[in-house]
This record gives sequence, structure tokens and C-alpha cells, in this order.
Amino acid sequence: MTSRIWMTTLAAAALFPLLAQAAGDRQFPSEEGQLTVSTVADGLVNPWALAFLPGGKDMLVTERSGNLRIVGAEGKVGPPLSGVPKVWAQGQGGLLDVVLSPEFNQDRTVYLSYAEEGADGKAGTAVGRGQLSQDRARLENFTVIFRQQPKLSDGNHFGSRLVFDREGYLFIALGENNQRPTAQDLDKLQGKLVRILPDGEVPKDNPFVGQKNVRPEIWSYGHRNQQGAALNPWTGKLWTHEHGPRGGDEINIPQAGKNYGWPIATHGINYSLLPIPEAKGKHVEGMEDPHHVWEKSPGISGMAFYDSPTFKAWDHNLFIGALATQELIRLQLDGDKIVHEERLLGELNARIRDVRVGPDGYLYVLTDAKDGALLKVGLSEG
Repeated sequence: MTSRIWMTTLAAAALFPLLAQAAGDRQFPSEEGQLTVSTVADGLVNPWALAFLPGGKDMLVTERSGNLRIVGAEGKVGPPLSGVPKVWAQGQGGLLDVVLSPEFNQDRTVYLSYAEEGADGKAGTAVGRGQLSQDRARLENFTVIFRQQPKLSDGNHFGSRLVFDREGYLFIALGENNQRPTAQDLDKLQGKLVRILPDGEVPKDNPFVGQKNVRPEIWSYGHRNQQGAALNPWTGKLWTHEHGPRGGDEINIPQAGKNYGWPIATHGINYSLLPIPEAKGKHVEGMEDPHHVWEKSPGISGMAFYDSPTFKAWDHNLFIGALATQELIRLQLDGDKIVHEERLLGELNARIRDVRVGPDGYLYVLTDAKDGALLKVGLSEG
């Protein structure tokens, strides 16, 4: 009798991992304990960004091909919403970031960034807003509030992330369309961090307002391809990150009117292994050094500060997705200083495009693939 019970227990133990795998739950090691990864939804086509709707149970998810969908916490993927603008879905272009208005409960406004085609076949980043209908089936009265000018992209380096600060200003983190010198040209919006009002108007205290031949929307410049931005919840400062070329991915805490160097100051080289033609070194007088830099590029995308009581071991951590190295990067902070780095979820072999902290304190991660997934990541603290 005892041996039969023992054999039954062994069989159940052997079956349990298979059941867990079938349910989409997987466990991976980390320095702070076991990570539990659940698949919330799959079958998403190159998902790019997500935003939690009030109540914390449903999310807006963008697909780069041009669809905006509602995905439920239980995994139901809704049909594409109507009223979304036509996007230029070529190369790295398409439907990109999504954020809610700070007053969403009153105005139901959703902001989108996307690649928009120009008259000559080239494209640039645009940002618009519309109201989510009461039945949540469409965006109503969608209006473009910002256009990156001129349009120079053949399919590369659109950025872009959208962040509202505590005062209600909207920051747009842009790429330089793979046109390196434009990041230094103040009459162009390539390679810039832009600051506007929610309706697209330019704040009167922007650093370059009133200067001749300078775009007044510009907050900072000399950026390459910014694919991450988030507001530090403890300081209220905006942090951004950007792709370097071959090497030199970096994090910045952009200040008004400052020059962040690209392509004159860089830690990277060309993909051809040759130097960047305009580069003068890693440190150039009059240009800001990165707050943090990776000499070998992870291909960073998405950024989220962890500010939740759910998992205490992650308190004051910053999470960043990695496309090239296919990981989730955990950065431990001491104030603004980055004191430790850990690479997570490499076993998934998935390009991580976005990461957000949910209302429940779990991390929600999008994988960038034609059959992309929304994953929920928790921690069993050791």
C-alpha cells in the first residue's frame, strides 16, 4: 500500500511540470528568487506598447502593423479598434506607443505615436489623440497634434515613446530616422526629445522658444533612436534610453536645452566595424555624457520603474527590455545611481519590446514577433 502511494506521488510530481507548462506558467532563476512567467495572450502581431485601462483588468496594446486592441487580464484579445490612423508599416515603422491622458477618467483620451508617410514616400513620427468610445470599439475624433518635420525615414529610427510628466506636459522621445547629422540640427525634429502641451501647443518656457531657425518644441537634442522613456516616480524626472550603433546604448536624464552628443560623441562604431564619420570620441566638451552606457549594445526598448509594494526585492529597480540580446534587464538604483545589473529571461529567446508595471505589481512584457505575446512576470522571493 505504501509503495503504491509513493508511486502515485512520483507520477503526480512528474506530471505537474507538464500541467504548469500547458497552462503557460514557467519558472526561471533570478538573484532575488524564482521568476514566474505566465502567458496572458499570444498571437499578437509585433506588439509594440501597452497601457492599462482604469480598473487594471484590461490593456490597450498596439501592433506595429497598425492595429490597436484591448487585451483582457484573462487573455481575451479583442478585435482591432476603428478610428486608428493609417500608419506607415514598413521597416521599423508602424503603430508604436500608446498612453492614456492623465485625465482619462474624465476625457477618455488616448494618445498614439506612429510612423506617417510624407508626400515623397519617406516617413516620420506623428502623434495624435482620440477618445475611446463608451463601448470601447473605436477611437473618436482622432486628431494629429504633432508631426516630426521634415520626413526623412526610409524605414528606420522613429523612436518613439510618450510620457506625461507631473505637470501634464507631454514628452515625445524621437529617433533621427537613421540620418545621423540631423540629431545636431536644431531646425529639424530628428534625434530630439520634444515637450508639448496635451493639445500640441508649445510651452512658452521650452528652452529654445523665440530663437531663430530653431524648432520650439525641442527639449533636448543629440539623440539617436530613443525607444524607452519613463518618469522616475521618486524624483519626477524623465529618464530616456536610446540605441547606440554597434555599441553605446545609453540611458539619459535629459535636461532642458542640453546636447547629448550623437553622432559627435558616441561609445559605438558603425555596423560595418568602421568608425562613425562624425564622431570625435566618447567624451566631447560641451556635450552631456550618458547617465549609463552599455559598451556592447543589448538593443534596449521599453522602460519601467518598479514602484509597487507587491515584490519588495524589486523596490527602486528599473526594468528595460532588450531586443538584440533577448533579455529583460534589471537595474538596481541607489537614488539616481545604477549600482547593479542583472539579465533575466534569456531562456525565453524572445525580443522584449516593452515592459510596464501593472496595477497588481507584476511586470507585463511584450515580445516582438509575428506571433508575439503578452507575458506576466512575478517573483517568489527567496
